[in-house]
Amino acid sequence: MRLGHVAPDLASWAAAVEARTAEAAARGAEVLVMPEWIAKQWLAFAPANLTGPEEVAWLAERTPEALALIRPLAARHGIALLPGSMPVHSPDRSPPWLNRAHIFLPDGTEFHHDKLCLTPSERDPDDWNLSTGSVVRTFDLNGARAAILICLDIELPALSARLAAAGIDILLVPSYTSRLSGYSRVFSCARARAVELLCTVCVVGCFGEFRTANGTAFQSTAGASVYVPCEPELGMTGVLEELPPRETGEDAGPLLVADIPVGRIRRLRNESTGEVWPGAWDASGITVS
Repeated sequence: MRLGHVAPDLASWAAAVEARTAEAAARGAEVLVMPEWIAKQWLAFAPANLTGPEEVAWLAERTPEALALIRPLAARHGIALLPGSMPVHSPDRSPPWLNRAHIFLPDGTEFHHDKLCLTPSERDPDDWNLSTGSVVRTFDLNGARAAILICLDIELPALSARLAAAGIDILLVPSYTSRLSGYSRVFSCARARAVELLCTVCVVGCFGEFRTANGTAFQSTAGASVYVPCEPELGMTGVLEELPPRETGEDAGPLLVADIPVGRIRRLRNESTGEVWPGAWDASGITVS
């Protein structure tokens, strides 16, 4: 998704989200995943004098209205919607903001995930100044056990070992990476998690340059991929579908994957019939000498 798509206000932004949601639903998608920090697009109509911490506070003040505008879209179009991530105000935390991704299901239920592992700029008191989450929630997504991780979360092997016992079928990973190096870290680790957990990992980022109302430039480089285990019956490579990374250009539209083999992967996992999969292995009993 091109980061530089701007709107003059939240209502116009929500209308653009609905257009993308309707397009995905018309093409047969069951879930639409948008990139991390999609809320940065709102900075196009923010006051021009905001500093880093003030930007986060201003965005967080608008998140409830944004969610209210897009929450009905899942039921309206019959598709689960994960509209990237947005900062939320959390007064019981210090600092009192979190990077949160919501998912809305067509039946009206919703879940959220707060980013667990923050980048240096997200932690910096003089920049975005966020707190970390502490919970990974699993939920039913059309019969599949799903969970959300945000960008850097997917790079954590220790978290993967904790998730193994949960029987995850699908991980949904909204991401924001500035450079090709960041894309390569996030997407290569997402591919590794598909192998380790014997599950599907859907990861999506944004691309292009975006300037805020005060002239600050954000650059992003990414693509979108659906990774599966590297099993013979799943095509050997672990790549089900992908849009390659890009820095500039026109929006190529959503990556539509019509058939994710959840049942086949679950059978491989539950019956331990993967080619060399060692099962939910957490290295307990291993000594590093």
